[in-house]
This record gives sequence, structure tokens and C-alpha cells, in this order.
Amino acid sequence: MRQSNTYILLYSAAITVVCGGLLAFASVSLKDKQDANIAMEKKENILSSVITLKEEDDVNAIYQSQVKGFVLDFSGNIKEGMMPDQVDLAKEYKKAPADRLLPVYEFRSQTDPSKVEYAVMPVFGYGLWNNISGFVAVKSDFSTIQGVKFQHVGETPGLGARISSDEIQDRYKGKMIFDNGGKLVSVDMQKGEGNDYSDDVHKVDGMSGATLTGKGVNNMLKDYLACYENYLKKNVPVNQ
Repeated sequence: MRQSNTYILLYSAAITVVCGGLLAFASVSLKDKQDANIAMEKKENILSSVITLKEEDDVNAIYQSQVKGFVLDFSGNIKEGMMPDQVDLAKEYKKAPADRLLPVYEFRSQTDPSKVEYAVMPVFGYGLWNNISGFVAVKSDFSTIQGVKFQHVGETPGLGARISSDEIQDRYKGKMIFDNGGKLVSVDMQKGEGNDYSDDVHKVDGMSGATLTGKGVNNMLKDYLACYENYLKKNVPVNQ
């Protein structure tokens, strides 16, 4: 039997409302689990920038016992009453650097909680197609990179998307963000790939076919490390 146009419209509207309601219910009911997964991934990324996590490691336990998070202003002063999770990096990125809130995660010694072994700084920028972000960890000299964890929203698979691979991220290990004169110079990914920069502590090999993403990473590091410069210089050991 042929249905009227009115019946078809009403039926379609009813299906849309029911499906929309079910999706909304699922979204609300799963929100706590989604938030927990996001928080866990963040902890894993922070820890992975300083140590090699094993499958059996208790991420929450390590994070809780050895990581101290706080928020700084541009001058390197702690913003009392604020925690890193309250800071939206995407929103802060749109502000002038001097006005940004800057989260920091200090990885402390297990035997001496007053000793900072590594400092982890979130960074944010723009790649070829969309936002890129990550964490840069420095050793207790506050200059040598211990590790990085980069993430991207929509870089080209096999090209710019390689910034999130261990292959690319490992190139930053041991590089220096300050020169011998104490000037912040960051670390630059070079154009092209297959070159040896082991003798240059401020350069890493590039990614073939992903020059613009590489430039985005360079700009992100220079921009955000400059924001953290006052904090870093305040903590450089006096005997250096």
C-alpha cells in the first residue's frame, strides 16, 4: 500500500528523534568512561616522554607517586589554586604568549621527592592541516631533551603523521634547547631526510614529503619553549 507523503515525513521524523535520543543517552552515559580514558592517555603520554612504560606498569601509581603538576604564568611564577587539567591549551594558544597559562609536570625522584629528575611541558601549534600538540621533557639540567611525545589531528598519513611515531620522536632525545651561552635556540627539524645531525645538538633529521608539518613542529617548539623560558632558567642548576 502506498503511504502518503505526510506519513513518510512523520515516520522519518520519529526515527530521527528516537535515534537522536539514543545517541544522546549513550554519549551522556559513557562520558565518565570517555573522560577517564582521555585522562589515562594523557598520563601515559607524560610518562612516556621520560621513561619507557612496560605493559605491566601501573600508570596511575607511577603518576601519582612521582609527578607533580602545576600551572605557571609567563614569568615562571606558580599560579596558586590552579591545576594543569584546568588549562585548555587550544584556548591558551590563541592568546598572546605573555598571557598564556602554562602547565608543567615535574617528574620527581622516587627516593627524594624534592629532586626534579625531569620537567615535562605541554606544547601546542598548527601543522599542515590542523592542530598539533605534544609534550617535551627535559632532564634536570633543564636544557637536554629526555623525550618528546607529539600528536596531530589531521596530518597526512605516512608523511606528516609520522611526527607521532617513535622513529621521529627518538631523534629529539639528547638534543639541547639552550646554546652554550644560555640562549634559548630550541631544536629545528631540517628539510629533507637521511642526513646525520648527531654532531649538532640543535638539529634533527626531517621527514621526506612533510616539510610543512616539520615547519609546524619547529614553530610550535620555538613558540612554547619561549613561553617556558623563565621557568627553565629559574631552575638551571647553579653549577652549570
